[in-house]
Amino acid sequence: MLEQYPKEVKLVKKPFPLKMHKMARPAAIAALAAGDQGKFWEYNDKLFENYSKLSGENFLLWAQEIGLDMETYKKSLADPKHAQAIGKHVRDGSAAGVTGTPTIFVNGRRLNNRSLDGFKAVIDAELKKKK
Repeated sequence: MLEQYPKEVKLVKKPFPLKMHKMARPAAIAALAAGDQGKFWEYNDKLFENYSKLSGENFLLWAQEIGLDMETYKKSLADPKHAQAIGKHVRDGSAAGVTGTPTIFVNGRRLNNRSLDGFKAVIDAELKKKK
């Protein structure tokens, strides 16, 4: 959809770590810390490529692999602002009816049909509203 609507669509990802996944919250913090150095998406890709290998040790390894300044990264991991941001995202998501991941919204509308046609239909409907 980003390729089909390069000027109209923006992707926003908000963490919603599920309690049943013990490494979900630390992984979300690790990604936000990488984002402090402009590498959120690159780090996010590492997390999803290696989702079965999530660990504190690997978080540091992947940060190094993508070229983060490690001292800055370690300080950022400990910064409470990330845990606070995740808490806000979880509260906001819960209020919006999020119960699992991924949950996708288009302009506040929950997307149930996650096929390409489903995305296109909702995006086209939202774009028509703007006209």
